[in-house]
Amino acid sequence: MPRFLVSPDMDKILSLSKRRGFIFQSSEIYGGLGSTWDYGPLGVELKRHVKEAWWKSVVADRDDMVGLDSAILMHPRVWEASGHVENFSDPLVECRICHRRFRSDQLSEDKCPDCGGALTEARNFNLMFRTHMGPVEETGQEVFLRPETAQGIFVNFPNVVNATRKKLPFGIGQIGKAFRNEITPGNFTFRTREFEQMEVEFFVKPGTDEEWLNSWVQSRFEWYVSLGIRRQNLRLRRHDPDELAHYAKDTYDIEYRFPWGWGELEGIADRTDFDLQRHDQFSGESLSYFDDESKERYFPYVIEPSGGVDRATLAFWLDSYDEESEPSTKPDQKQGNVRVVSHLHRKLAPITVAVLPLSRNEKLNPTSRRVYDLIRRNFNAQFDDAQSIGRRYRRQDEIGTPYCVTVDFDTLDDDQVTVRDRDTMNQIRLPVSELTEVLHDKLEHGW
Repeated sequence: MPRFLVSPDMDKILSLSKRRGFIFQSSEIYGGLGSTWDYGPLGVELKRHVKEAWWKSVVADRDDMVGLDSAILMHPRVWEASGHVENFSDPLVECRICHRRFRSDQLSEDKCPDCGGALTEARNFNLMFRTHMGPVEETGQEVFLRPETAQGIFVNFPNVVNATRKKLPFGIGQIGKAFRNEITPGNFTFRTREFEQMEVEFFVKPGTDEEWLNSWVQSRFEWYVSLGIRRQNLRLRRHDPDELAHYAKDTYDIEYRFPWGWGELEGIADRTDFDLQRHDQFSGESLSYFDDESKERYFPYVIEPSGGVDRATLAFWLDSYDEESEPSTKPDQKQGNVRVVSHLHRKLAPITVAVLPLSRNEKLNPTSRRVYDLIRRNFNAQFDDAQSIGRRYRRQDEIGTPYCVTVDFDTLDDDQVTVRDRDTMNQIRLPVSELTEVLHDKLEHGW
């Protein structure tokens, strides 16, 4: 579908997000807390649909995948084994004048970008949040809020193998919260200290890892395209050898063209057998795998597609936003009104169908409510009877509702309603008895 905007204005997105109930500043009545955000009534639905689409694609629709939900708090030795205690850090510098702190690898000059002051020497800053387990901090055990969900999968590898009797190749998928004490969070929900990950650890026989890496890279890239992100706003970037993580043999990033530039949506890494080997050594428990076919025991290699729920949600939201210029209806005007519309994929939209009575006339109310009750049993639905029908169409366009069902006075006589498509603004009239079936078809196949 052709678009009018190449990239949305972030100020407009921020305003729309708050005004329509997508995203709010966390703790706003207290002045907010840096880079923390709350998802409102529409935002939580959009985010939930992103997670459901991911789970269906990588877990539910595959015979070689199972799910897991591991704990946020884990034994401290987990993070020693994984290398996070030693390696999970960023280079930190501080301005000697204004005392702002920055990542030195993100600065183009050796001076403060805010005030021009001199900077301290860079030092490594560990990104893990620490807390204490127990009633008294002084005697409690120091633990960490997990910086990634992956380690919960690795330490459960033998449990999952024994419980499911899965044979290689197979994977474990998980969606969950993670926490990183970022030095320079920002760009709305792109980089925050509390975020949600959707990760897969896919276990394969050594020697087949490169083939599986390529397979996952392609399938994950196409997932974003299939749910509406324009291909020209996505790219694959392979990591240079000097930027690979300590555990990685090879890594690709799926990047999105955000208004501020290209940024990572998801990384797909070949982690080799690093994690299973390390946990085997540190725990004293075997995490190797016995191959019944070859009669060999070995540590599987791991392919890890790891994406951010918040980043994906933001990318889908940004890429859907458009401002369409409508033809003028007045001879003395060259341009008509601007229609703000969010072309969210039908399966991601917070509201699937809106039911709009033509007016608040009491004669329409019983039939409108009957139609709404029918719709809400099958779809995410909203009943809206405030203001003119034109304003309500625009309101639903703005939040990305694919279909509007209008109940008018003719409905009282013929029991038919008008269904309007968001993207084309085309309309059809059909009996209420066929409404659910037709909407299911439109949602599956489009207008």
